[in-house]
Amino acid sequence: MNAPSVDIKDMLEDETSLGLTFATNLFIGRIPDAPDDCVVIVDTSGFAQDLTFDKAEKYERPSVQIMVRNNDYLTGFDLLNDIKDVLHGKGHTTVNGAYYSVIMCADAPSFLNWDENNRAHFVLNIDMQRR
Repeated sequence: MNAPSVDIKDMLEDETSLGLTFATNLFIGRIPDAPDDCVVIVDTSGFAQDLTFDKAEKYERPSVQIMVRNNDYLTGFDLLNDIKDVLHGKGHTTVNGAYYSVIMCADAPSFLNWDENNRAHFVLNIDMQRR
């Protein structure tokens, strides 16, 4: 299975209303120096894999953190809120061979900080269940 960040990246890129393109304004794992306005997805610890009677059955509960950086505070907040609306409650979907029974927000979009270039950073944590 892919890293969850790859699957979430594909889901966000498929949602054309967000205007996100991988390696242009959508990235995985690392915040680039440019562009100023971008989205970054990072894999986080999530929860322990479920144990079942069938050891071959893998039911994971990973999580990712989505960060939006934007020159404009309100534009950045609105984009992260739109991302939340796309992902929260999504389920019964297969992406890159992984079946996602549910994707849900662990919290609300939150302001994190202003960076040294006066860009606003916002974060959102996403939990999921997949096999």
